[in-house]
Amino acid sequence: MTTTTAAIVESGGAPFTLTQIELDEPRAGEVVVRMVAAGLCHTDLGVASGGLPFPLPGVLGHEGAGVVEHVGPGVTSVAPGDHVVLSFTSCGHCVNCRDGHPAYCAAWLPLNLLGGTRADGSATITRDGTPVGGHFFGQSSFSKLAVVDERSLIKVDPDIPLESIAPLGCGVQTGAGAVWHVLQPRPGSTVAVLGAGAVGLSAVMAAALTPATTIIAVDKVGERLDLALELGATHVVDGGSADIAEAIAEITAGAGVDGIVETTGSTAVLRKGADALAARGTLVIVGAPPFGSEVALDVNAMLAGKKVVGLTLGDGETRAFIPALVELVRTGRMPIDKLISHYAFEDISSAVRDMSSGKTVKPVLTF
Repeated sequence: MTTTTAAIVESGGAPFTLTQIELDEPRAGEVVVRMVAAGLCHTDLGVASGGLPFPLPGVLGHEGAGVVEHVGPGVTSVAPGDHVVLSFTSCGHCVNCRDGHPAYCAAWLPLNLLGGTRADGSATITRDGTPVGGHFFGQSSFSKLAVVDERSLIKVDPDIPLESIAPLGCGVQTGAGAVWHVLQPRPGSTVAVLGAGAVGLSAVMAAALTPATTIIAVDKVGERLDLALELGATHVVDGGSADIAEAIAEITAGAGVDGIVETTGSTAVLRKGADALAARGTLVIVGAPPFGSEVALDVNAMLAGKKVVGLTLGDGETRAFIPALVELVRTGRMPIDKLISHYAFEDISSAVRDMSSGKTVKPVLTF
């Protein structure tokens, strides 16, 4: 057992509190990582609020970045001293994993979001000898040291500051993947992004690297719309004062938009997005409303070849996708630094408050 400091959520709605925990020794296919940085994501806040049935008390965090301390039996992809970005885990042997779509792993929910333990039910984290929820996205990176699944690790260039690329493991790859892997804009395409948070602004940056010629960002916060324009949006819509579908129709001369990324998790916004689609257009659902949420669609309007597609974590093969994103960040073509505000790990409460209020787009904790 190794003792370290982690941010624990005791129960749904409780704050993050720093406390001493014990880490189990890494088993086959596991690695101990010393965290350097970890992004804070709305999924972390959703679980902390009690909105998802993750076992609490527990340690969250799923956008980690750090340095390998030591490896468990059979680990071959990394060695002590390697710099790594952490992402989700997967079984590696189901049909979707074998086909290069690990985000749709047959065991994705228990391994990443709901289980709180290894696949065999054993705990990676205890406190005073009592198991607590861990193995969150195969990492639980709100901890100075973490036991991480090898399949959650992506080795990266040590010359890239880890504090600048931690969000690649979830939010950035989700927004970018929605554009590149699903919408795949053609020359002259129109793209709209509903919600200009970290995921939405990542989608804007990704769209700006495609042949799309019209990129529309929609949000209620003026500062975020200004940032969207800086990052490549050609048009912005204030969702607090304008009807989204009507505004998009005006921008597109009534044709509607070819591709939409919906990041807000609002079923009302999702419906507005569907109404704004052009014939044969595609809407990608990224934002997650509460479990059981439903949305009504105009069925006859959908007959014009329109599609609504759900997406998890950008549907990328992380060991190929994350290094490509790192290179785009390194060369300045994907300036995610404009989204990031850094907070000391001990100041996690301020990061949560600023993210919840909208003051900060992407908080990154530094250790």
